[in-house]
Amino acid sequence: MKDAAPRAVLLSDYAPYPFEIDEVRLTFRLDPHATRVLARIAFRPNPAAEPSRTMRLDGEALKLLSALIDGEEVEPRLDDTGLTVDVPDGAFVWEAEVEISPADNTALEGLYMSNGMYCTQCEAEGFRKITYYPNRPDVMAPFHVRIDGEAPVLLSNGNPVHFGEAFAEWHDPWPKPAYLFALVAGDLVAHPDTFTTKSGLPVALNIYVRPGDEGKADYAMDALKRSMRWDEETYGREYDLDVFNIVAVDDFNMGAMENKGLNIFNSKYVLASPETATDRDYELIEGIIAHEYFHNWTGNRITCRDWFQLCLKEGLTVFRDREFTGDQRSHAVKRIDDVVMLRARQFREDNGPLSHPVRPSSYIEINNFYTATVYEKGAEVIGMLKRLVGDEAYHRALDLYFERHDGQACTVEDWLAVFQDATGRDLHAFSHWYTQSGTPRLRVLEEFEDGTYTLHFQQETPPTPGQDEKGPQVLPIAVGLLSPEGDEIVPTTLLEMTESEQSFTFEGLSEKPVPSLLRGFSAPVILDRATSTEERAFLLANDTDPFTKWEAGRALARDVLIRMVTDDAQPGPAYLDALERVARDDTLDPAFRSLALALPSDDDMAQALADGGVTPDPLRINAANRALNQKIAEHLSDVLPQIYEAMEVVGPYTPDPKAAGRRSLRQTALALMSRTDGGKRAARQFETADNMTEQMGAITCLVRIGEGADQLDAFFRQWDHDRLVLDKWFALQAGLAKPGDTADTMRRLTEHPNFDWKNPNRFRSVIGGIAGNHAGFHEPSGAVYEQVIDWLVRLDPLNPQTTARMTTMFETWHRYDTDRQEMIRAALGRLRATEGLSRDTGEMVARILGD
Repeated sequence: MKDAAPRAVLLSDYAPYPFEIDEVRLTFRLDPHATRVLARIAFRPNPAAEPSRTMRLDGEALKLLSALIDGEEVEPRLDDTGLTVDVPDGAFVWEAEVEISPADNTALEGLYMSNGMYCTQCEAEGFRKITYYPNRPDVMAPFHVRIDGEAPVLLSNGNPVHFGEAFAEWHDPWPKPAYLFALVAGDLVAHPDTFTTKSGLPVALNIYVRPGDEGKADYAMDALKRSMRWDEETYGREYDLDVFNIVAVDDFNMGAMENKGLNIFNSKYVLASPETATDRDYELIEGIIAHEYFHNWTGNRITCRDWFQLCLKEGLTVFRDREFTGDQRSHAVKRIDDVVMLRARQFREDNGPLSHPVRPSSYIEINNFYTATVYEKGAEVIGMLKRLVGDEAYHRALDLYFERHDGQACTVEDWLAVFQDATGRDLHAFSHWYTQSGTPRLRVLEEFEDGTYTLHFQQETPPTPGQDEKGPQVLPIAVGLLSPEGDEIVPTTLLEMTESEQSFTFEGLSEKPVPSLLRGFSAPVILDRATSTEERAFLLANDTDPFTKWEAGRALARDVLIRMVTDDAQPGPAYLDALERVARDDTLDPAFRSLALALPSDDDMAQALADGGVTPDPLRINAANRALNQKIAEHLSDVLPQIYEAMEVVGPYTPDPKAAGRRSLRQTALALMSRTDGGKRAARQFETADNMTEQMGAITCLVRIGEGADQLDAFFRQWDHDRLVLDKWFALQAGLAKPGDTADTMRRLTEHPNFDWKNPNRFRSVIGGIAGNHAGFHEPSGAVYEQVIDWLVRLDPLNPQTTARMTTMFETWHRYDTDRQEMIRAALGRLRATEGLSRDTGEMVARILGD
């Protein structure tokens, strides 16, 4: 008999915790298999809550050795998820000693070990695996921590207090929820630096890495210092402790964690050298370092009241790190990158069984709601709000937010109230962006008569799971108008749509203009407007807004590919000539040119076909994509070698944006040329490359055209000692495996002696790489589905969090043919029937299947 289905947690059931905490004192006596955790916690009744003479504390996988209240032994009532104990009427001190086994903690949640190093991950609810505690974000307290252990480095949150032989004490004076607790102990080497805040406070900075990785932390440190200065200059936020530490960890389920004063990072997003990291790696390190640092104020000093408010800290902080990256690099290129990711991840989520609001109203396992909707769409909502109120009002509201809510656990309502109070604007209608799921479809018709140009807009959001009826959203629509000669006659103007149907007019025009709609992707919608190939080519050539210029080219490519898939049509001259104009335009940013020459992904095309009522065939889509790339390569055959030579970066490698943009365009040219020269230039580049960007770029070109076996062997021999570079080797082969060979490739890679399936990075490099290989993953036989499920069944008992997240590769099953649908349902059904399946994975499978 199966256990009863787990009970959903509801936003509507929120109630304040009956007790507040004045201080938490923890002592850790470290041992791989028998760590002792002593907790001494000062509680008092919460005047904002219902009085209670019993206290509930969360706890999982803990061996309780003793429990006392005010020094007297008590006998709590234990169960699988915590304990309940009777408490005095008034303030009291709870003391408990528990034993845990970090070495046996394969879920990488709570206190665990990574290659001999003690490490923690407590967001969202990992602290309950460390000691009994009210493990919820609205319970905040200052922490004092003592660590007893033999490791050379003993770290926790806050400021160092005392150090001695085999012990260290840390004190964090800023009240924080338990999810921000952190501890690291191990044989680590510090990469030190200093930072002086705007008000003159000296801050000691350290990035801790394993011995041998000391030379790979320079860029992360530079990114940290730039982030600290940017937050001071842009948001007026100074750092507030004496030290700021970052630790690079090999085994980590996520990218990084913003624990107060002690950020813990997946080593992938810290370690970099020209020989081992690509330009993209450097950009990710910069962005993620910034993201976690910015959480110091938007997440730590002001946190979320409950996990339903997760978007409050994550959406805002993603928006802030996007601003930072744009300032450091290129706002135009960053915006296009963000939209590509939004459409690939969040639109896909919104369009399927996992659709949910930016602020969901229920969950079974909160780990399953660290989603693209919460993060990426949450950031889009912040961006729309800033567009609507203006830059000056936005920063005035943020100043009020920090002043009013510092040290508090807040809600979306608190956030919107700040904007209403700072601007006088009614945001009730705008708040629907937080509660309504799905991606709005924005239809556009136009009319021109007697010098007046009218745009008629109609918006509709399709039904999503649990939400059949949708009201209109507030949409900021940025519009510009171009003359038929290509001149901008109306600069970017912000239209505010609040109704289901709404029209806007522009008067005094001498001729019908060409509209440039949704500039900067001003709202996360799907734009539906009938346009000709000629108009899109015109916008690609003439639009002054980088996003809509790129979007025109992307729409052209999508139209061409759809015709190739459905009608075996060939690309016409309008598209190819427009691409050539972009390729030859040396006035454009090289990074932008690289983006403009790239085709939509196979997954993008599958969704575009499905939206048009056509069942996508992954093999036909892949074949069309390859054929169009071949046509582009042939059409640009004279200009591509010129680009390749002109974009060469002379001198030692630097990761600066200008050099990275040149290398990006050079790589795009190489990828196209490899289709016509059999990979000769790519093979030469592989032999001469002095940095990972060019070495990896060359081998990717070769593998994509079915070559590169010798280079793959050479690459492995060169880098088999470097775990992060070897992840690239695995991911490359998985992601580019040819349809028909994918199942065999997956089997070969997972049987490789260097495939450590318990390491999340290595597991994702192969299984995630296969999932991203659209045609390969959807092989008609269904063999890949079965292999993936085999691995998820194997991983779930050890690491349910990673397993659950990996199930999202199946979320689009409903858009394919009946045979593939039946095979996916059967495969997921087998996973679902697994004895002892985790709550994390069980919830995800049920949602994907729509049960």
